[in-house]
Amino acid sequence: MLQKRIPLLIVFITGIVMAVQYFVPHPVSQHIYDTSLKWDRAVASMAYILAIVSFLRFHTRRLKDKKYALYSTVSLVAFFTMVLVGFVLGTDERSLFQDIYKNMMVPLQATTFSLLAFFMSSAAYRAFRIRGLEATILMITAFVIIFGTTTIGNYVPYMNDIVEWIMAVPNLASKRGILIGVGLGVVATSIKIILGIERNWVGG
Repeated sequence: MLQKRIPLLIVFITGIVMAVQYFVPHPVSQHIYDTSLKWDRAVASMAYILAIVSFLRFHTRRLKDKKYALYSTVSLVAFFTMVLVGFVLGTDERSLFQDIYKNMMVPLQATTFSLLAFFMSSAAYRAFRIRGLEATILMITAFVIIFGTTTIGNYVPYMNDIVEWIMAVPNLASKRGILIGVGLGVVATSIKIILGIERNWVGG
């Protein structure tokens, strides 16, 4: 029980101190904030070590599973290769480490993000099949945006102005509404964690 109360106490104290310093424009408050940022970097560096240990344990265990053994082997080989190359040859801009990253990691990220276009197309298709006023407005707006951002759309009179208005007014209004909701959710969750109401992060 004490193992759970100590983290809750630490979170409560640090949460209150960090929340108060935003409303107290004083050098002492700023010094506390700067010191906490240094501690945050130290804690983050230790989190990297825990992440590496967790990564190695996870994929080492999956080597015994024939279904995932190949993927775990590739992950472990790639990890140790990058670590070995980085320590032996360095991580300079012209090093082998950077060449491997640019020629393998960057294309893999681009491929992964390109798959989002297919997911968005699939979601748009399902949304447009829903009959109703909202689906009709969504379909018309999507068509205008897609057509307006193409080369042909540049030759249509007032098309660029319409696209800019849609992105700057209705789209921005909905985006701000979502951000306000996210902000309120973050504040509510933070208060629950600071006060000890939300305890899932300590095991329930």
